Amino acid sequence: MMKPSGRGVKIAVLGGIALFILLIFLFFSPALGLVKHHFTFLPYYGPKTANAPGDTTYFTVPPFAFTDENGHTVTDKTVAGRILVVDFFFTRCTTICPRMGAEMQQLQLKLDDPAYADVLFLSHTVDPEHDTAEVLNEYAQRLKADTTRWMFLTGTKHDLYLQGADGYFLASREDVMAPDGFLHSEMFVLVDKQRHIRGYYDGTKTADVDRLAGDIKMLLKEEKIKAKERRS
Repeated sequence: MMKPSGRGVKIAVLGGIALFILLIFLFFSPALGLVKHHFTFLPYYGPKTANAPGDTTYFTVPPFAFTDENGHTVTDKTVAGRILVVDFFFTRCTTICPRMGAEMQQLQLKLDDPAYADVLFLSHTVDPEHDTAEVLNEYAQRLKADTTRWMFLTGTKHDLYLQGADGYFLASREDVMAPDGFLHSEMFVLVDKQRHIRGYYDGTKTADVDRLAGDIKMLLKEEKIKAKERRS
């Protein structure tokens, strides 16, 4: 029996390696659907109802209507189809608000790219009797806010406090015992395009706001994945 030549052995070995690589590529190819690539979605916050296996109704932020720093009405319909970053503050605050404003300003700059065109920032005052549209406009200018993306909202105390408590599960109210007379949360809230709450972040901590920026990227990717699944 003739033994294969050295060249023949090399060709056989190389052919085997090429075939192995091809099989690995085909096995892991998403187009074939042999292996499903998993993406970790952000959690949902708030009450939820399990209707059936794989069918859950998640809490949605209730409708609202407020006035922005330019005197324009902003409603849930105005911001429909946008990802929201929400917080509560007041312009005369001397405790956590300056830090929150600085962190939101840096987040706005960090996301100043067409890829984040669907992201809006909504800052609600808890001191509406003082924080008129004119006062909010001056405050926005001090923060160098791009008010096409970062809106400062006022309204009645009742509507603002109710939206904070029932809409975002945040403390937001008048309190004579609190510093400067008002109590509000330091948290930034991430809301997806379907008005589901997807994250809470400490707006006084740079590391937490950096995590928020990363989660916004994840949420945008999630939106693309879900849109592709709806089309398929």
